[in-house]
Formats: sequence, C-alpha cells, structure tokens
Amino acid sequence: MSGIISSAARSADEICGLLLGEEGHVTQVRACRNVHSTPATHFELDPAALFAALRSARAGGPAVIGHYHSHPSGRADPSPTDAAAAAPDGSIWIIVAGKDVTAWKAVRDGAVHGRFDPLPLAIAR
Repeated sequence: MSGIISSAARSADEICGLLLGEEGHVTQVRACRNVHSTPATHFELDPAALFAALRSARAGGPAVIGHYHSHPSGRADPSPTDAAAAAPDGSIWIIVAGKDVTAWKAVRDGAVHGRFDPLPLAIAR
C-alpha cells in the first residue's frame, strides 16, 4: 500500500492500477496509466494494460479482482462518479486520498451511493 500512497502523493492527477489475486485477496498491484481526458478529477485504466492482465489470467496468471485509484483533492470514499462507473460485479475498489486508504466492494444496492459496501483492509507484511 505504501507504493500506492507515495505515487498518489506525487501526482496532481488521479492515479490508478489493477488489483490481482483471488477470492478477495490481493496478491499483486499493477500500476496503469490513467488515460481519462480529465485525469485531475477522473480515471480510466489504460485498456491495453487491462487486456494484458485479463489475457495473463486466462493463461493461468492471477485474476483481475479489482482496481485502485486516488482522489487527489477529495476523500478516500467512493464518489457518485465512481458509483455511476462501477458494475455491481463484486470487484474490489481501493481508494487513496492523502494517507487514507479505504476498500470497497462493488455490489447491487450497496450502502454507499447504492453501489459500494465497505471492506475491511488488512495488509500482510
């Protein structure tokens, strides 16, 4: 997590990346370019990086179980924009704002904006 926090601290734009692993356990974090046209306030994962990770998963690599992004001038909570973009597919969303890090599960009828339920965040060392 410290790598994500330090990357977010160095950027005025939203940073983003993929969470790889299995069954709600993140085993790898892969930074991606934010290709959104307004990266200061929105994020869009580089499609090439996402497709490469999905191809790798089909070949036996770790599954794509979610992603992370930052809110440079906001809070580490999902925004209404995040909720509008999230599919209710059970994916993990990690959001970083300053030194705050939160984890969320994208679900139908979630507690936050009707799309997210909070997840406990445990960092193995």
